[in-house]
Amino acid sequence: MDRAARSRTPTAADCRTPLMADVLHPPRPWARALGLIAVTLLGAWLGLLVLGTAHTPVGPMDTSMTLRPSLTGGTRIAVAPLGDLELSSHYAPLRLDVDVDRLDPVRSQALIAHPERFSGLQAEVTRDVTRGAAGLVLHSCAAVTCGAAALSLAVHRRPRRALAAAGLALALLAASAGTAYATWNPKSVLEPKFSGLLSSAPSVVGSARSIVTDFHVYQEELARLVTNVTKLYDAASTLPVYRPDPSTIRVLHVSDIHLNPAAWRIIASLVTQYRIDVIVDTGDTMDHGYAAENHFLDPVSTLGAPYVWVRGNHDSHTTQTYLAHRRHVTVLDNGRVTRVAGLRIAGVGDPQFTPDRSVVAAGDPAERTAGGRLADALRTARLAGKPVDIALAHNPVAVSEADGLAPLALAGHLHHRVITTLPQGTRLMVEGSTGGGGLRAMQNTTPAPVQASVLYLDRRTRRLQAWDEITLGGLGLSRAEVSRHLPHDNRPGAPPTPRPAGAPSATPGHRPR
Repeated sequence: MDRAARSRTPTAADCRTPLMADVLHPPRPWARALGLIAVTLLGAWLGLLVLGTAHTPVGPMDTSMTLRPSLTGGTRIAVAPLGDLELSSHYAPLRLDVDVDRLDPVRSQALIAHPERFSGLQAEVTRDVTRGAAGLVLHSCAAVTCGAAALSLAVHRRPRRALAAAGLALALLAASAGTAYATWNPKSVLEPKFSGLLSSAPSVVGSARSIVTDFHVYQEELARLVTNVTKLYDAASTLPVYRPDPSTIRVLHVSDIHLNPAAWRIIASLVTQYRIDVIVDTGDTMDHGYAAENHFLDPVSTLGAPYVWVRGNHDSHTTQTYLAHRRHVTVLDNGRVTRVAGLRIAGVGDPQFTPDRSVVAAGDPAERTAGGRLADALRTARLAGKPVDIALAHNPVAVSEADGLAPLALAGHLHHRVITTLPQGTRLMVEGSTGGGGLRAMQNTTPAPVQASVLYLDRRTRRLQAWDEITLGGLGLSRAEVSRHLPHDNRPGAPPTPRPAGAPSATPGHRPR
């Protein structure tokens, strides 16, 4: 290379190195903004993971409170090793996680030794939670700002961008907190969802009557939760006995057992645990309805409560005849009305018998015809001054014909829950499969859950006060959940809805599941 070439002055083209690209062609404003938002969100999330936990003593327990990104919000309370309690407390991109780390032995023993201190536990818990919430706010603010600023500084290497990321993270946290505050629902504790061993302890939320009288504010219920969890820990492996309110009639609704022998043990356990007054089975107890299957039904007389049954499309008349001669069993068909545990119950058997696909189904017209017979029986009972409280059929199409003639209608057949209110005010509750779909469920890739429900009815008005939805893991699974629900007219603050004699109580429905 000659000397002239070596001494040539660099041109603009020579300066366009990769390091100069940002200077000559700066990124567009929207690209910078998107980059800033992405770095801010990721940094804030990492900050919450690393620095966002606040350790707070609540009564006799040591807890950890954390905010976590979430699409649905809500609150999760983990009580190891008993399980989780979930509340739909708010709707925001943040979920509140409360982990009960341990029960302080000194504080808990002092509480057990002096039970009179339980009366002041509510105020103590309220102070502890308020102090913990304040600490969580400070921890979260510091966590998101530090996380966003640190990641922005590592990525962009510009202090100004780091400060902008910190400010944006703080603004996003404030907006999320404002959304949570605006949507905060202290009554969410009325419909908690339990999992783990907590699902075996419905006394954590009290009886159906105490839901209405005692669930006034979230702080009161939190104190009740702390009290019961303390007793659970103190009792070790012995869970406290569930004491249902004496003014409620407790109905266990089961359906679609489909020859699953495990269902009888589950039902017997629920009868004992919830002190059930009457069991209602809306059919498909069998699979093919053969006489050889009849001995499967023998345990119904030993479950500890009267058994009311209607025929399903997998139950034959042979099955019905055999059950009708079993002790403590009442078979309902053609609109027959019976009085059990203080309730008037009427039912109709399924008009179809379709144990396999070789039988051509008659379809919904046959179901509506059977439902018409049920409706006629309900009208007759009302005219006689003895209105029916619960109408039963296996197929929801049939029992829907009773709309407006009974406050509550129970069915099965669908193998999943559907709870809604019919146009004339009757609440329709379709139960899932208490047998987990039976042995045929083994053909599915995912085991069907075992489902049953406990209904609480007022003994005087026979209105539905509350219900517990019980869901157990299917074949080979050990999951257990209990969800409590209240009709809208039975929630605290709801205006009373008097029930005229002979008229059903129209109550808003729970959204279909």
